Amino acid sequence: MKDTIGGQAVIEGVMMKSKKAWAVAVRSPEGEIVIKSEEFKKQSIVTKIPVIRGFFILLETLWLGMKAIDFSSKVVFKEEKSSPWSFAFSLFLAFLIGILLFIVLPLYLTKLSAYFIEMVTTNSFVFNLIDGILRVLIFIGYIFAIGMWSQMRKIFAYHGAEHKTINAFEAGEALTPENVKKYSRLHARCGTSFILIVLVISIIVFSMIPSSWNFVLKALSRIILLPLIAGVSYEILKISAKWRNNFVGKIIILPGLIFQKITTHEPDSSQIEVACEALKAVLKLNAGGGIND
Repeated sequence: MKDTIGGQAVIEGVMMKSKKAWAVAVRSPEGEIVIKSEEFKKQSIVTKIPVIRGFFILLETLWLGMKAIDFSSKVVFKEEKSSPWSFAFSLFLAFLIGILLFIVLPLYLTKLSAYFIEMVTTNSFVFNLIDGILRVLIFIGYIFAIGMWSQMRKIFAYHGAEHKTINAFEAGEALTPENVKKYSRLHARCGTSFILIVLVISIIVFSMIPSSWNFVLKALSRIILLPLIAGVSYEILKISAKWRNNFVGKIIILPGLIFQKITTHEPDSSQIEVACEALKAVLKLNAGGGIND
């Protein structure tokens, strides 16, 4: 049975991970591929409990993603080693911006919409439906906005390279740019699909919050319910990936695949080569072949 591989695009590179290890490969300004790889410590039993595991895996993924981006920025921009405190602050700042942008802002805009739609103040479902729709629109707008940045367009291409490489690996192909290039840049287990599932599940869960609660209580309840929403969404993502060849699975993953057409671009051969090297480094560690650092 093949290892389940996930990944993430970073600055001029790709991070790949399995259950046992992770690796990030980055193209340096000199054209060389620089690789960092590590084995994971033994997983906690918490990461194996359905629903509960989703939130902890999400936190682990965020932390690992920040580490990969930190490494890639050092390679590309020749930055000095960052302190653990600055790294932790960057992670906290990213989390805070996410809360403000995708929880507080749509909630506040929904509150303002009560001046035009009377049912918003009396019907919990209507309130949370509008809140959810605004959250989706803000997310889509955010992706379009960052996609206008030239560096982000390049990251989107590395995102496509990551997906193509994983698709080729799952099909049993040798990991060469020539083999990988023919595969799709879309993948059912992509984080983009996960985020869209989170947005839909949040509408359902938040609809249980009374519309009579004040703004602060509504905002706090949304933050408190994040672990539950992440947990349920993670299980749905795993099920949809397993069922991707039947009708139900295709319906669940379709919105995510459509949205990936925005968050992934077609990569060139050099970008695919970087993704291949990242995956090879992970597979090497899985096989007990030592660590690159």
